[in-house]
Amino acid sequence: MSSFAGLRLAESALSAARAGMTVTGQNIANQATPGYTRQRVEQTSFSAPGQTGLWPSGLGIGGGVGVTGIARLGDDILDARVRDALSTSGFWSARATAASSAEGVMAEPTKDGLAANLDRFWAGWSDLANTPDPAAAQVVLTNANVLIGQIAAGYQTIAGQWSDMRGQVDSQLADVNAVAGQVASLNGQIRDALQSGRNANELIDQRNVLAQQLSTAVGAKGNVEADGTLTLRIDGNALVSGDSSRALVASGPRDIADAGRITVAWADRPELAVPITGGIVGGTISALAPASDGGTLAGVAAAYNETATALATAVNDVHRTGVTPSGAAGGDFFALNGAGPAALGLSVVPTGLDQLALAAPGAGAKDTTIADRISALSSSATGPTKTWSTFVTGFAVSVAGDLQRADIADMGAVAAVTAQQSNSSVDGDEETINLLTYQTAYQAAARVLTAVDEALDLLINRTGLVGR
Repeated sequence: MSSFAGLRLAESALSAARAGMTVTGQNIANQATPGYTRQRVEQTSFSAPGQTGLWPSGLGIGGGVGVTGIARLGDDILDARVRDALSTSGFWSARATAASSAEGVMAEPTKDGLAANLDRFWAGWSDLANTPDPAAAQVVLTNANVLIGQIAAGYQTIAGQWSDMRGQVDSQLADVNAVAGQVASLNGQIRDALQSGRNANELIDQRNVLAQQLSTAVGAKGNVEADGTLTLRIDGNALVSGDSSRALVASGPRDIADAGRITVAWADRPELAVPITGGIVGGTISALAPASDGGTLAGVAAAYNETATALATAVNDVHRTGVTPSGAAGGDFFALNGAGPAALGLSVVPTGLDQLALAAPGAGAKDTTIADRISALSSSATGPTKTWSTFVTGFAVSVAGDLQRADIADMGAVAAVTAQQSNSSVDGDEETINLLTYQTAYQAAARVLTAVDEALDLLINRTGLVGR
């Protein structure tokens, strides 16, 4: 081996060690960077050049070491698992959030809940039956107005939450469309880089972070193609393919009282619905569904309407059978406007004791049989109290189920992310050892280079000089 070949060997070792230190330093610097995947220098040994001649030697000296690339230590399977887990977690998280908010509005079982106000309303009728005076009558009328005010306020609050979440669907889809465009742009850059032999590791990291956002939002599923691009699909249809993406739009009711379901479609083909069954958008649309389809908020609103209707029907049916102190036939106690939601259409008709039909016909002015019968509606199997309590019990079970599923989905997402990070995240101790290894290799190569240089200096500059 010539001396100059020794220089080339040492120089290749210096370059390989320097590349290793550079990549290791980059790993350490990005240890806390979200989405960063650790990298490693891939090296290979150069074989000895071919020998020619009349008597070639069997001994060949290698040509040194070379850097063949910088590997990204990620795993496509683990990345796909994370996206699937985030899709499920986003769906149940949205459902649980909507259910918890609705449960907070109902405030059951507390003294501020509708059930407690119903009990106070029935108790007022019982007191009026025992003491039929103007003060007791005013308590009944006040309790009635408070009760219908709470029913209306509860319905309006739920309707407001529904409208807010409906607006969030449009906002979330706008974000999805923007992120999908970014993924498509990164796909093009990654494909160009790989085809030209350049490093695309950082671009892939950026794309993975954005792909996880899309999975969390709409449950997008992805797979890496042979050219390095990532195809993301919703319900089997491509949201991102190569360097192009498609936009999503939502349509459907804008108010909780409107009929119909919220649907998502492609912007370029609005007649083609895209079922969103995962992610936050899917969970939100599920919570906004009609009550007949299991919609969380619409179910609560329907319960307020049913309770209002049951309250007006039950009390009016009994109140009409009585007579007022003047002997006039009793009329409706509650008026119900049928032009809109029942929860917003209730009002109290009587304004004082003289308009309350407390006595049964022919029983005398002091009779309070009707008041007793109205107070007994509190235990009716078909009365408003039973209607409301049955819904509250079922809704509490449903909310607990959504919260439990959300917790399980979160644990699954944490487990998937942990498995991904255990493979791709930077270990400070490991990188420190690698850095010391490359530094030692660099020092050794530098020492070889120095030794060859000294040998050449001696051979070139000092050989053949005598007496000097």
